[in-house]
Amino acid sequence: QVQLVESGGGLVQPGGSLRLSCAASGRIFRINAMGWYRQASGKQRESVAIITSGGSTNYADSVKGRFTISRDNAKNTVYLQMNSLKPEDTAVYYCNALVYSSLSDHVGDRRGDYWGQGTQVTVSS
Repeated sequence: QVQLVESGGGLVQPGGSLRLSCAASGRIFRINAMGWYRQASGKQRESVAIITSGGSTNYADSVKGRFTISRDNAKNTVYLQMNSLKPEDTAVYYCNALVYSSLSDHVGDRRGDYWGQGTQVTVSS
C-alpha cells in the first residue's frame, strides 16, 4: 500500500503565493507520473499540473505561467509552487501518483493509482 500526505494549503490573499508538498511512502519501487488536481465546490475535479519521472511537465491553461510543479525523486515528493493566486484558484487540491510497487510490477507495467486526502486552498481578501 502507498500513502500520499499533502501539506501547505491555507488562506492567502489574491496575488499571493503558496507552496504545496506531497510525500509518498509505503511499498514503492518506482513512481511514474505525479500530479496535482483540484476540485472547487460544486465542480468536477480537474487536472492542474503533471510531472513525469523524467521531469516533463504539463499544465492546465488556467495556471500556465503562475504555477510550477517539481519533484524530488529521492524523497518521493512532488511540489506545487503557486504564484499570483486568484480567487478562482480556490479549491481542494489533491496529489496523485502512479506507483510501481515492485520490480515485477514495473516489468509488467502494473501501476497503482493513489490519491492524497486533499488540502484546502482559499484565495480571498
